[in-house]
Amino acid sequence: MHSIEQSAYGSTRCAAGKLRRSVGGRHLIARQRGITTLGFIILAVFLGLFSFGVLRLAPMYLNYMKIVGVVNGVQSEFEGQRATHPEMRSSIARRFDIESVSVINAKDVMVTTVDGGMEISAVYDHTAPFIGNISFTVHFNKTELVRR
Repeated sequence: MHSIEQSAYGSTRCAAGKLRRSVGGRHLIARQRGITTLGFIILAVFLGLFSFGVLRLAPMYLNYMKIVGVVNGVQSEFEGQRATHPEMRSSIARRFDIESVSVINAKDVMVTTVDGGMEISAVYDHTAPFIGNISFTVHFNKTELVRR
């Protein structure tokens, strides 16, 4: 059996040490469950804004994954070969068409000659509107070295 102590101020203390105040014979602890309406509204607004932000950012990262696939595919296609700039540009353009990349053009991907091979780099910024005049701008940078 649990022992219950009662104080002169109308509160009770059970064996577990929890203090319970009673008002009109009802314990306040029984009335203090859940979330208030204001708390629920604030939580719903916060979760709604977060979800909307994720919905605005997800397509940006999906497009970046397409570009990563193109750059990695060109790198694996020409690794160890003596490829020329036009061959690489042609492969990039073909892969952009297949993947339906619309954020940047194949001409925006830089193909430069470096020591030991060629470097393919896709560097760009993508902006997505959020709410009103607030926007998300994300900087993407994917670079791969194609060794000869």
